[in-house]
Amino acid sequence: MSNLNNGTLVVTGGAGLIGSAIIWGLNNRGLDNIWLVDWAEPDSLKSRNIKALSYSRHLSPEDFRKMIRENSPELSEITTIFHLGACSNTTETNEDYLNDNNLGYTTELCQWSLDEDVRFVYASSASTYGDGAQGMDDQEEDLQKFNPLNLYGWSKHKFDLLAQQNGWLEKIVGLKYFNVYGPNEEHKGDMRSVVSKAYEQISSTGEMTLFRSHHPNYRDGEQMRDFLYVKDSVLMTIWLAENTHANGLFNLGNGKARTWLDLGRAIFSALGTEDNIRFVEMPEILRDKYQYFTEAKIDKLRNAGYRNEQFSLEEAVKDYVSNYLVPNTRLGSQ
Repeated sequence: MSNLNNGTLVVTGGAGLIGSAIIWGLNNRGLDNIWLVDWAEPDSLKSRNIKALSYSRHLSPEDFRKMIRENSPELSEITTIFHLGACSNTTETNEDYLNDNNLGYTTELCQWSLDEDVRFVYASSASTYGDGAQGMDDQEEDLQKFNPLNLYGWSKHKFDLLAQQNGWLEKIVGLKYFNVYGPNEEHKGDMRSVVSKAYEQISSTGEMTLFRSHHPNYRDGEQMRDFLYVKDSVLMTIWLAENTHANGLFNLGNGKARTWLDLGRAIFSALGTEDNIRFVEMPEILRDKYQYFTEAKIDKLRNAGYRNEQFSLEEAVKDYVSNYLVPNTRLGSQ
């Protein structure tokens, strides 16, 4: 029997994109003894993400951290923590905030989980790899060589280093999510995916815009990303949570980089209209921190035993656009 079928499951960031999708995935398996930890004001975009989900308790991050710090008796039934809650704003400049909200929070939950023999699965990030010059290999033991391009990436990288230094990675799972997109991301505003933004743009103007390239090796629109559909990220994350032999850092991606032009064409195809893509200048603030190529090596995940086939880019975009963006629905509400 899966370890997820016993006790209480906690999903921090449970009203966010991946967090709410994880709860949706758990619900699909008949599991609803779930604590959802997140801020979600009534009538907010985040609150819409969780209306159709089943869970037993909703806590604020502040209250949950307090319970962890006090080792409240109420925590005794917890068997697995999916720690997805974090500030994910890649342009955040308040380092103290990031060190507390991302590094400190994760450290507290990890130490408590190890002390209480609770399965701990946390979100690292592909942004920890920086510009990719040092590779993007999750089997790399020399984590010190990676150089994130922003404070968000550093806040994630610092915990990866701490976990390695203390030997925690031998007992926990860190997930280096690449470009995750899909239903339940509208609350992210400017940080939501190009699919979401482009659908809105095409609906109002009939065209979508992409950044021009400022790298001599990449033509406009041919910058490449590893795009991971959120439904695939759910299957991968839950599989790693229940397969306790799989520990350490894992890349979660599609495993095949595609261009922004590929993505744009897939969106227009899903809408049944002809391509209409215009290139615009990249903001100065992004130019020296822009990743021109990301591709997840997912051999480690496959070698651990994960066998599920993934959505192709075109299949995923069609599902997202047709079943969620056009009807304006969320996961679980169809």
